[in-house]
Amino acid sequence: MIRQLIFAALCLSVSAITDAAERWETLPQTPAPVSGVKSGYASVNGVKIYYAISGHGSPVVLLHGGLSNSDYWGNQVKALSGKHTVITVDSRGHGRSSRDAQPFGYDLMADDVVGVLDTLKIPRADIVGWSDGAIIGLDLAMRYPLRTGKVFAFAPNTSTTGVKEHVEENPTFAAFIERTGKEYARLSPTPKDFDAFVEQISHMWASQPNWGDNDLKKITSPILIVDGDHDEAIKRDHLEYVAATIPKAGLLILPNAVISRSFRTPLSLTRP
Repeated sequence: MIRQLIFAALCLSVSAITDAAERWETLPQTPAPVSGVKSGYASVNGVKIYYAISGHGSPVVLLHGGLSNSDYWGNQVKALSGKHTVITVDSRGHGRSSRDAQPFGYDLMADDVVGVLDTLKIPRADIVGWSDGAIIGLDLAMRYPLRTGKVFAFAPNTSTTGVKEHVEENPTFAAFIERTGKEYARLSPTPKDFDAFVEQISHMWASQPNWGDNDLKKITSPILIVDGDHDEAIKRDHLEYVAATIPKAGLLILPNAVISRSFRTPLSLTRP
């Protein structure tokens, strides 16, 4: 059921893009924040992680992509909250969450998610993530198998070689980066520190993730590797490799869709 609901929600997002250009070349608006959610902060690993909860049923955690925030999940929250308890999270340093001097790393960000689950007394949850969020989902499945149910991983890479060269030159990505800088200034507890945040997280993107076959074969959770057929950032053969290497993994390619506006390559060359 969760697979069908997520697929429907992603299609809703795609259908909202105008036909002024090809769908995969047009940046849709960030969804408006979902009303009626219960929100709070979890003090974990030296920072305060923002979360929001809506709906009732089995728990599903939604993890956004790099530089963005949990507001991007608005359409999916509405689609899922009728049957699930939906938890959206702003990753450390993103959105409303704080950061500290600790180096960014996917292990640390996965630990943050477990800290949120501990705060909410949720023993186990399904994970839906895109880009950085999808990588965190795989990290959770790898290192916290008892806490991780099914994982819907949209456009993850498991090594830096999975990212297309010169992705930062894509104009849709450029528009996304400009927008996330403005969103950071509006939401962040350190609104003037976007450049410092980007510099800090870029060190992670330059070298992580860096998983090999043996790492991926440790995953026992059911995994669906997903991407758009016009993804600007992740190589198709890399995704096919990931899906073929993880036990119980499937592969789903969505038509007329892209990476859904995340960014994971070093950003020293760009600034909003």
